[in-house]
Parts: sequence; C-alpha cells; structure tokens
Amino acid sequence: MAKKSHNKTTTTKKAASAKSGKHGNKPANAKKHGDNDMSDISIEGEMSQTDASVQHQADEGLNDDQRTDAPEQQESQSPLGDTYHRGPVIMRGHMIPKDNTTGNLLAPVSSTDWLHMDPWRVMRIQSEFVDGFGALAELGPAVAIFGSARTPRIDPVYKAARHMGKKVAQRGIAVITGGGPGVMEAANRGAALAGGKSVGLGIELPHEQGVNSWVNLGISFRYFFVRKTMFVKYSSGVIICPGGFGTLDEMFELLTLVQTSKVSSIPVVLYDKQYWQGLFDWLNTTVMESGMISALDPERVLVTDDADEAVDVATSGIGEH
Repeated sequence: MAKKSHNKTTTTKKAASAKSGKHGNKPANAKKHGDNDMSDISIEGEMSQTDASVQHQADEGLNDDQRTDAPEQQESQSPLGDTYHRGPVIMRGHMIPKDNTTGNLLAPVSSTDWLHMDPWRVMRIQSEFVDGFGALAELGPAVAIFGSARTPRIDPVYKAARHMGKKVAQRGIAVITGGGPGVMEAANRGAALAGGKSVGLGIELPHEQGVNSWVNLGISFRYFFVRKTMFVKYSSGVIICPGGFGTLDEMFELLTLVQTSKVSSIPVVLYDKQYWQGLFDWLNTTVMESGMISALDPERVLVTDDADEAVDVATSGIGEH
C-alpha cells in the first residue's frame, strides 16, 4: 500500500510540474527548495478552492449578506491595509490615527483656545435652545410685548405698556418681554402685579442691565436669533410699542414670517399711531409701489392708540383662560 501511495504522489508532482512548465509559471527558486514543492502545491490547491468558491457564489448571484466572507473580513482584506472606525468615520492605512477618542477626552489640555472656536459655540447655541424650550414649553398661551429699553417711567408709553401687561395677565395669558428696562419693565410690572406670568427673555449686551425685577420667569440668552425664536414660538400675539433698532429688528422679522406664511396665524399690533405711521406710509407707498413687497394683511397688522384694543387684538386667537 505504501508503494501505491508513493506512486500517486509522484504522479501528482509530475502533473503539477508539467502544468507549470506548460504555462511558463514555474518559480525560479523551485530547484533550491526541492522537497518544499509539495507545500507550494498544497497552498496552490487551497487558493484554487477559495477562488472556485467565490466564483461559484458569484455565479449563483448571491448578495453580500449571503456570502461566506463577512464584512469585517472584507474590510481587513482591503489593499489599503487595516480598517479603523472612529464613530461613523472609516480610516485605512496611513490615515489611521495614532491617538484615540477616549484618550483625547481624558488628556489634560494646557490651551483654552477651544473655548472660543465655532464647534464649542455650536454647543452653546444648542444649550440655549434646550434651556429655552425646557423653560417655556409648559408656559401656556402668551402675548409678547416689544418696546424700547430707553422709555422713562413717566412716559405715556410706559404707562400704556404697564396697563397692557396687566390686562393680558388678567385674562390668564402670560406676558413675554425682552426682560429689560423701559417698555419691557412696564409690561412685566403690570403682569406681575396682576398675579400673572411675567416672563423676561433677556439678552447679553455690553451696555444694558440684566432682567428687570418684575420678571417671575426669566432666561438670559447670548444670541439674538435664539431669543427671537423663543418669542415667536411661544407667543400667540404680539404688541409692538415704540422702540429702536432692537424693536425694529424684532418687528420686521415677525412681519417677514407673517408675510411668507412661516407662522400660521399671529396677530400683530403696533401701539402709538404717531410713532409708526411714517414708517408704514413709506412701506405702503415707496416700498410697495416699487414692487419690493406685497400688501400686508390688514387683519393681521393693526396700528392703534388704544391700549385695550391692542390687548383685544393680540389675544384674539387665544380667548379667555
């Protein structure tokens, strides 16, 4: 039996040698290794079987999930080298980093420049939205009252804003202001003294005080756009008293949202006809006749000198609570 096995092996060697010679692929160092030819033939046979298996699977139309070589194996077999995952990012070869995410998190940092970079600002902005939504989500119906921080307490507009804040609160509706002095303080004062919800959404400014003392729910923001989002999101009506650039900015952003139907329904009232009339005359003539804007819905924008009418219109979409 041993002799028979030897003959079989010899025959296999001759066949492999003939095949190699036929195709001109015989390794140059075959003579040096001598008996190692059998090892080469064995490896060749295994590789041929793998190739045949892959070819068979392809011929059978198998998809990636059905193939025997797992995705992890495919990645490790990349011609670019090993595969490294960092979150959703895939890196291979020389792109694989020398550090790691956890190590970077725990490493001591001597420089604090990262506190002033945009990625960190994005986190601050996100936190402001989260804080604002969390504080106001359960507020209930509310009316925002805008106006100048420079209005003195003896001004008739201050007294009117205080009256409007009181009337809104008496209807069980929260009053939201910018939280500062002037008209904002007046509206918060009226709401607080009426036992209502007096909300102040303050803003970080270099030359202005913080939230006034008549606010019983206050938030201070770094960014104007976050603050304005809170005004619009949680107000069902708006009263705009005389004011400067800040008030005009809030007013025009709100009118833009109304005009472009970004907000479904929100009544806007401008208090003090004499103060606002010149602006709206210009808008309704020069600007509109030039084709720059279309006509504002008169049912959505009212200019009045009557504080009670301003409250009625601003709360018209809410009703009594």
